[in-house]
Amino acid sequence: MPGAAPAPLSILDLSPVSEGSSVGAALRNTIDLARRAESFGYHRYWVAEHHFTPGVASSSPAVLIGAIAAATSAIRVGSGAVQLGHQTPAAVVEAFGTLAELYPGRIDLGIGRSGKRRAKERGEHGPVRGQDEAPATGPRTENGLLIPPPFSSAYLMRTPRFKAQSALLQQPEAQTPDFGEQVDDILALLHGTYSSAGIGIEATPGTGTDPEFWVLGTSGGQSAQVAGALGLPFAASYHITPATTIEAAESYRAAFRPSAVLPAPYVMVSADAVVAETDARAQELAAGYGLWVRSIRSGAGAMRYPSAAAAAAFRWTGEDRALVEDRVSTQFAGSPQTVAKHLRILQDATAADEVLVTGITHRHEDRVRSFELLAREWGAAPRL
Repeated sequence: MPGAAPAPLSILDLSPVSEGSSVGAALRNTIDLARRAESFGYHRYWVAEHHFTPGVASSSPAVLIGAIAAATSAIRVGSGAVQLGHQTPAAVVEAFGTLAELYPGRIDLGIGRSGKRRAKERGEHGPVRGQDEAPATGPRTENGLLIPPPFSSAYLMRTPRFKAQSALLQQPEAQTPDFGEQVDDILALLHGTYSSAGIGIEATPGTGTDPEFWVLGTSGGQSAQVAGALGLPFAASYHITPATTIEAAESYRAAFRPSAVLPAPYVMVSADAVVAETDARAQELAAGYGLWVRSIRSGAGAMRYPSAAAAAAFRWTGEDRALVEDRVSTQFAGSPQTVAKHLRILQDATAADEVLVTGITHRHEDRVRSFELLAREWGAAPRL
């Protein structure tokens, strides 16, 4: 309604490494952006978990969260998301329990399923659940929001590179438990109700701490259903899987049961956005995005974020463009007014309670400016 307060606006950061820069610079840039985001009025600052990618430095969320929390004072800091296929519930609870003890009232624990788990569920050659099961259709709009055809990642998970990386992320012969069982174990350890063979076990640090617990998902599958059934907040990803974002939010709400945490569903939806003073300038800054996405989708891993010159020099094929079309067509690049308009359409189409924005530019100062302009246009309240 007119005059209503804007939905909380938050940031998801990958600690991107730019072409010609370094991993150390990327991590320092994350700390700097987090400080700025706090002053701009963002509600949360989350970091992703990605492994073995030259262009992404956020491989250890708990370590990075500690550094960010130490450099800030008010903004919530968390993970988007810890991949449970790579860690035990006990390790997650102890790491985030440590953070929650050091920075009480500010830590978010966002968890998600890993690609390794999904690969097991689909079998050697079957489809990945969720996005890959969606029927092949053309692009459409729902309530003004572009819904592109789904992208299948099944072939990526069968590549030698993916298999080699997955092997490094688990102990030999280790078996990842069911996702719902892992979530139950984390909650039991946090709440002090965990027992095995009649023996109660507490995590120190961990048991009795209060990190805000989130489930992240890309479809209407198990993640959305577990979050709903347990009455937990849920984050749906438009910036990675735009084809199934509405489905994910609807599945979560259908499964929702009130809990001590939430009396009603709470959905955060993510988007990729680049903001500049004009539409034309923002589109210039976003020029490397398609090439960067291609590096991920081709199975090589995220490349160092390309300069405008490198992006302009690349010779695209029709196959290349088809590989990235769903991501490029759903990135919001424009002036503050243009991007805020698209984010409100996304919020309305998904009935989201909160908006999570990610975005990469080649130069750090352009990324900082992008988030500053967006916060101002959105109406976020600056922190002095």
